[in-house]
Amino acid sequence: MSSIAAKKVPDAFGHFGRYGGRYVPETLMHPLQQLEDEYARAQQDPEFQRDYDYYLKEFCGRPTPLYFAERLTRELGGAKIYLKREDLLHTGAHKINNCVGQILLAKRMGKTRIIAETGAGQHGVATATVAAMFGFECVVYMGAVDCERQELNVFRMKMLGAEVVPVKAGQQTLKEAINEAMRDWVTNVRTTHYILGTAYGAHPYPLMVRNFQRVIGDEARQQILEKEKRLPDLLVACVGGGSNALGLFYPFIEDESVRMVGVEAGGKGIRAGKHAARFQGGSLGVLQGTRSYLLQDKSGQIQLTHSISAGLDYAAVGPEHAWLRDQKRVDYTYATDKHALEAFMKLARLEGIIPALESAHAIAEVIVRAPKLGKDCLVIINLSGRGDKDVSQVATKLNL
Repeated sequence: MSSIAAKKVPDAFGHFGRYGGRYVPETLMHPLQQLEDEYARAQQDPEFQRDYDYYLKEFCGRPTPLYFAERLTRELGGAKIYLKREDLLHTGAHKINNCVGQILLAKRMGKTRIIAETGAGQHGVATATVAAMFGFECVVYMGAVDCERQELNVFRMKMLGAEVVPVKAGQQTLKEAINEAMRDWVTNVRTTHYILGTAYGAHPYPLMVRNFQRVIGDEARQQILEKEKRLPDLLVACVGGGSNALGLFYPFIEDESVRMVGVEAGGKGIRAGKHAARFQGGSLGVLQGTRSYLLQDKSGQIQLTHSISAGLDYAAVGPEHAWLRDQKRVDYTYATDKHALEAFMKLARLEGIIPALESAHAIAEVIVRAPKLGKDCLVIINLSGRGDKDVSQVATKLNL
């Protein structure tokens, strides 16, 4: 067993080493404990797992393909590149995996109302989708800036019956949306479940969301063994809060031969207020329920962030990612807006696949790495979402 596998994380209090935990108002301690207890019971309940698997297959469209990107591989002239096609899921991204799990928990707890935050809108759409399917009232908080750059997803949420609340405080992006969702939860905690969208926040969310997303890596592992008769050499995924990356990485954590790279948003370059790469100059702090790496100034004030991709435009990273970095199990780098746009167009033109701008950050890193790797090297990119939501924004940027 590898040294990292021998360390059980998180512990009973939700700590990944010095990261994680539960830093919330007293009002939320009881619902978080209720959620933790219900999740623990659900994990031991075969009926819950049958329901979860049923909806993933019949409603969401799992398993998703592991697709050999033949033309991209040939163009780059190095490693053999596979795409884990989460973009083919119902609603267009990996977010639905987590939302299905959490709506089933909300139903078990007798909740009648769902709230969520969203940046790129994909989590909001997935939340609105499962709320509609189960007949729950749904409110989604979204930064006003994100509402403008992700207008298509705002319309989709409204069509699904959700109320979309534009948040006009602060930078008007994901951080402020989470603030408003938490305020709502404090006020309406008896009837309301908060479907948090990434592997972040107070315990048990980082653990729970990672486990709902690990289906990505479980499938990818089985699929690559079927196709290549061996494990991959490299896994690459974008990292905002980090659920799509953990979903791919987690089932391979104990396989020391498999390298892993998480790609953050380099924005306009690593300068204060111009990026969202928390491991590039970030420091330890507490934000929105958990302790992790944050972009903050010397006084502990959260810095402004920027990314062309709304889903990566956030000042903190999931606590398990911070722990994996400390353990040197995952390498973290960044891609700039410019390189993400170039990768977006390259995949579209070479493979006929329009990726989400978030996923394009992972593709950008592989464009750099693949030519330096041997042709017998196997790479899996988590194509975490499709780019329909980004087409208008990219068209404007590139004057198409």
